[in-house]
Amino acid sequence: MQTVELNTDVVLGVTIPSRNARGRIARLGPVLDAVLANHGYPPAIEKLLAEALTLTALLGSLLKDPGGQMTLQAQTEGGIVDLLVCDYLGGELRGYVRHDRERLADISVNPKLPELFGKGYLAITFDQPATDERYQGIVPLEGNSLADAAQSYFSQSEQIPSLARLAVEKRDGKWVGGGLLLQHLPEGEEGRERLHTRLDHPDWPHVAILGGSVKPEELTDQKLPLDELIWRLFHEEEEVRTLDAQRLSKGCRCDNDYVRSVIARFPEDERSAMVGDDGLIRVDCAFCSSNFPIDPAELG
Repeated sequence: MQTVELNTDVVLGVTIPSRNARGRIARLGPVLDAVLANHGYPPAIEKLLAEALTLTALLGSLLKDPGGQMTLQAQTEGGIVDLLVCDYLGGELRGYVRHDRERLADISVNPKLPELFGKGYLAITFDQPATDERYQGIVPLEGNSLADAAQSYFSQSEQIPSLARLAVEKRDGKWVGGGLLLQHLPEGEEGRERLHTRLDHPDWPHVAILGGSVKPEELTDQKLPLDELIWRLFHEEEEVRTLDAQRLSKGCRCDNDYVRSVIARFPEDERSAMVGDDGLIRVDCAFCSSNFPIDPAELG
C-alpha cells in the first residue's frame, strides 16, 4: 500500500476510543490554489472559499461509500454572498461563490459571516449510491465563521456534540488551510443509532477542551504532519487511533465529452433554443470557470 504523506492536501481520520470520540483533521495547500486559480475572486471571497473547501474535506471524508458525494451549500436572499457551493467526491474538491462585488467593497477587510451572508441557511447533503441513501440537513446559517456554522449544523440537525476549527492564510501568494472536526460517538461506537447520543456525556467536555486548544498556526503548518499534531493534542489519552488517510485534489467532472452527453439528452427543440448567434451551444461551468462550445451537428 502506498504511503500517504500527512503534511498537505490530505485528510486523516482519528478515533479516541476511551473518550467515545471520532474526528477528522485536514490540511490543504496546492489544491486550494488549483480551485481558486480560475475565479479571480477578491481576497475576502478567496478566504471564504478556502475555508469552505477545508470544511468540505473534513465533512466529505466522513462518507463510508467510496463513490459517495457530499455537498455543502450556503445560501441567502439579498446577502453580499448569495450562494456558496462546494462538494467532495472520492477526495476531489470543487467549489464556487456567487457574490456582489460592489457591495463587498463597502465592508471590512476581514468580514465575519453575518456581514457576507446576512440571514441564510446551511445545507449539507450526503449521497451514498452504494446503499441508495441520501441525507440532507438544513439549518440557519449561524455564527461568525463557517466553523461556527458547522458546529451549529451538527448540534441542530444531527444532535451530535461537535467541535470544528478552521484556519486559512495566504503565504507568499499561496493559500494553505487546515481544519479539525471532533465528534462524540453515539453509545461510544460508530454505526449506532444517533438517537442514543448523550449530549451531556462526561467525556465530551474533555475532548472539546483539548481539541479546542489547537492553534491556527498549527493547523496551517505544512511542516507539521497531521498525525504529529493529533498526538500533540491528545498524547495523554489511553489510546488514539489514526485511520486511513485520503489524498485531496481538485476535481471538476465537466469536460467536452461529459457536457456533450448532457446536452444530447435534451429534446431536439430545446437544444435548438440553446444555440447562440455563432451557431454553437455554449455551456459555462461555475466550478472551474470554463466554457464548452458544442456544435449541435455533433449531437446527432
